[in-house]
Amino acid sequence: MIATAIRVLRQLRRDPRTLALLFVVPPLLLTLFKYVFEGQPETFDRVGGPLVGIFPFVLMFVITSITMLRERTTGTLERLMTLPISKLDLLLGYGLAFALVATVQALITATVAFGLLGLDVEGSVVVVVAFAVLNALLGMSLGLFASAFAQTEFQAVQFMPAIVLPQFLLCGLLVPRDEMGAVLEAISAVLPLSYAVDAMQRLTLEPDVSGRLMLDIAIVVGFIALSLGLGAATLRRRTA
Repeated sequence: MIATAIRVLRQLRRDPRTLALLFVVPPLLLTLFKYVFEGQPETFDRVGGPLVGIFPFVLMFVITSITMLRERTTGTLERLMTLPISKLDLLLGYGLAFALVATVQALITATVAFGLLGLDVEGSVVVVVAFAVLNALLGMSLGLFASAFAQTEFQAVQFMPAIVLPQFLLCGLLVPRDEMGAVLEAISAVLPLSYAVDAMQRLTLEPDVSGRLMLDIAIVVGFIALSLGLGAATLRRRTA
């Protein structure tokens, strides 16, 4: 697992475009959002907190789904699986590597948001950053699972509007979930990003860690574990 994590980190280090996508794009998008609502600081404070967690979720989904697909198409995964390593160990190695990347990404994004852009939340900034990392791991686990169903990088990218965009629309960021139609509200209740955004919104508005916040966190952790388990079960050595 550790060897896999080190290998993935070395690959990322040699890919400056991916590093820019991970570490530069989220702060730039937050800055853009800040100045789009320059005359409405309360809007930035209300939505900025959840966006600190949503951007890592989206980017890690894309990066991990493509990275795992490359492992299969280049034959790397097939060679690795001739060794005494389980599928779950392999996925956990990816999880460890991207957890470190997600931590750096969250720290950079939070530094820009809270330090330079003046984002103000009621909850602890440390908890916000920690949950941003958790959101990134959620995106990573879903990306690893989705990669099993793609045969080309283009197909992997296509999963983003199919999996990520519906969650973004139904997570409660744009419209409160209890104000949606009954069918849409029921669908949103089984989507992991709904609970991630719910937790980030609570951190934005509430100074204390409530029981409902802990429940949201537990559900997100459960989705991460479930996605990794399904990813291990559906992982193939190579793409046909």
